[in-house]
Amino acid sequence: MPVPRVLAAVPPASGAVVMGTGIVSIDFTIDGRETLSRVLLALAALVWVGLVLLVGARVLGDRPRARREAASPAALTGIAGTAVLGARVALLGWTHVAEALLVVAVCVWLALVPRVFAAWVVPTVGVSFVLTVATESLAVLAAVLAVQERLAWLAVAALAALALGLVAYVFVLARFDLRQLLAGRGDHWVAGGALAIATLACGRVAQAAHAVHLLRPLAGGLDVASLALWAAAVAWLPALLVCEIVSPRLDYDARRWSTVFPFGMYAACSFVAGDVAAVGGIVDFARVWIWLALAVWLAATVGLVRRGLRIYREVA
Repeated sequence: MPVPRVLAAVPPASGAVVMGTGIVSIDFTIDGRETLSRVLLALAALVWVGLVLLVGARVLGDRPRARREAASPAALTGIAGTAVLGARVALLGWTHVAEALLVVAVCVWLALVPRVFAAWVVPTVGVSFVLTVATESLAVLAAVLAVQERLAWLAVAALAALALGLVAYVFVLARFDLRQLLAGRGDHWVAGGALAIATLACGRVAQAAHAVHLLRPLAGGLDVASLALWAAAVAWLPALLVCEIVSPRLDYDARRWSTVFPFGMYAACSFVAGDVAAVGGIVDFARVWIWLALAVWLAATVGLVRRGLRIYREVA
């Protein structure tokens, strides 16, 4: 049957589809466009459920492949996708669902990160930065829940994840091959996107620090750090955009979903950083950038559908 063969072609980085769709959903709910946001949320949730079932089937039916894929940084997209989905449902007030997704994401992080480090390859490429993205996604979700539930211990855990994610960023960046900006197939955008999610995490932790007494002395410093991280993340944009013009990569590649995510994350982190730093211009940037993020999401979606149909015809 062709369907199993189509599913066998799904790469381990497919969690980036949930990451990209989920963060664009978050962008639009922050901007008050709830209907569009919920449509994107429904799509992200459907893909997440499908990927969970697919991973389960691979673990049961093809364990050698499952072990190989678990050792790739691309596998960490599943953690980030789960946490981003959790952050979005938390904004709906579905606290218990978000808490369950946080537990799942943390457990998978603990299971996969040692495997990824054991098989680490240098020089690093764009997907290697997903180590930071996965860790910072935990910080974002934990901080959102800490604010909603007024839980000081969860705010502290979010702060720890934020710091760990920044350490991971430095670790990967020191080994990053800058030629990937010209040669990468889409995942090179995570070099900037990883700092963007660190910005979002810092902003959410800052909000948590303002909300809980234990971290209140750190709130002002976290506000400033959010602005500094935002500036560092945006500093990547000229190089990333120029390299796309100099070296166009127009054919669809699954790694292009790792471009969608940074586009969406630049908007999300700008909304939050602009809010905590009280800089209206940053929020204005976010309100424009969300439409670019949606355009990139649409282009990747069209490419994904076409690729799926082509594979189906080939194996039918």
